[in-house]
Amino acid sequence: MPDMSGDLPSFESAAERAANAVKSAKSALVISHIDADGIAAGSIASIALRRLGIDHTVVFEKKITEEVVNNVNSSKEDIVWICDLGSGYLSEFNKDGLIITDHHVPDNRKRSRQATLDDFSATFHVNPHCFGIDGSIEISGAGSTYLVAKKIDPRNIDMAYLALIGAVGDFQDGRESGLVSLNRMIVDDAVKAGDVLPENDLRLFGRETRSLVQFLQYSNDPEIPGLSNSGHACVKFYSDLGIDLDTGGRLRSWNDLAPSEKGKATSKLLRMLGNPMDAKHLYGEVYTLPRFDLGTGLRDAKEFATILNSCGRYEDAETGMRICCGDRTALEDAERNRTEHRRNISTAIGYIRENHLMRESRFIQYFDAGDQIKETVVGIVAGMMLNSDECKKWLPIIAFADADDGVKVSARADRSLVDRGLNLSAIMKKAAELVGGFGGGHSVAAGATIPPERKEEFLEIVEDLVSCQVI
Repeated sequence: MPDMSGDLPSFESAAERAANAVKSAKSALVISHIDADGIAAGSIASIALRRLGIDHTVVFEKKITEEVVNNVNSSKEDIVWICDLGSGYLSEFNKDGLIITDHHVPDNRKRSRQATLDDFSATFHVNPHCFGIDGSIEISGAGSTYLVAKKIDPRNIDMAYLALIGAVGDFQDGRESGLVSLNRMIVDDAVKAGDVLPENDLRLFGRETRSLVQFLQYSNDPEIPGLSNSGHACVKFYSDLGIDLDTGGRLRSWNDLAPSEKGKATSKLLRMLGNPMDAKHLYGEVYTLPRFDLGTGLRDAKEFATILNSCGRYEDAETGMRICCGDRTALEDAERNRTEHRRNISTAIGYIRENHLMRESRFIQYFDAGDQIKETVVGIVAGMMLNSDECKKWLPIIAFADADDGVKVSARADRSLVDRGLNLSAIMKKAAELVGGFGGGHSVAAGATIPPERKEEFLEIVEDLVSCQVI
């Protein structure tokens, strides 16, 4: 796994200054993003503030809008702590005592000002990109927030597992089949706190909650030749290995298997893949959270993150935060969100396929879902389509969905394209600005909001920018 490149001491100093600002406050407003990383980040900030006895309110937002900027700038609280958001809008804020713990590419129109303790005439900006650290893989928004919480009080190490969930929710474990760099340090903290058990295993989704057949049948990253999308073939796969699909009338999950059964199945699956890169994605490090019960969906980091995502995408991020803060009664509400999330994702993918929405040009592929797919899930759908047979992994995918304030654009790309020079964050930002919108994000996953009447022009600009970047 690669070592971290960048100025870690300066990054930690920024976290220390932010922590001192937090400790000096009497009141706070926390604003956080609605995805798994944002919910985990907002929860970390809230718990840290609660432990200090600081009165605070937590608000979750899909994005920074003019209304959000106005609310921040007019806030009467001593500090406003923005988590997993905000770095792209530094030039818009003028609030004294603003703390931003983010990992998205910053707004370079305004250098964040630093300050000493008790001087609230500054923005305390804790973002890895400012220190030469890659915010798309080395640390998440929850991770940046956790660093501040840990500087506030070392005993906040018991929230390291939430930062890990945020990183996994943002797929930061994907490229190296495990978390690296600063995320690796957070894993070590979580292990030290007794909250996480890293182990090598199949990295497919659903180790805890999917039946053995579904576990392989619905695999798409990577696809398993002959098994993905074929329940009958999956049944035969286990039968040939002598692995029972149920016990005592209950369907078994992958984590119900004995080590010997897992070993037999894993070896055969790796042989079936052939491609070393696919094998690397299939088998690697996974994260078990032993504090949670089997079958709850919280014991596996990927499944925990999915629960948080399902809450946030359906305007119920508060339920996700309740789970992060230890309220087990919130699980029933979260299960309803998760069920709706699965249904909507499945319906959305079916809609794209049945209506043949995928289009392709020389350098990009794209689809326009109009008002048929929720803007809050179109990015997830785009990522799943990219990993399906309908799409080409060597082309970035651009997805459109109608939103209240224009058209939501989500862009996703295979990591191999980023290695060849693609930076979707820069592309979304520039293309959106050229058509009167705004955008940003990460090199591998980014988004924008644009005027509805300028979609075609936007696509042409994106096409040109991609062609210039990818070599």
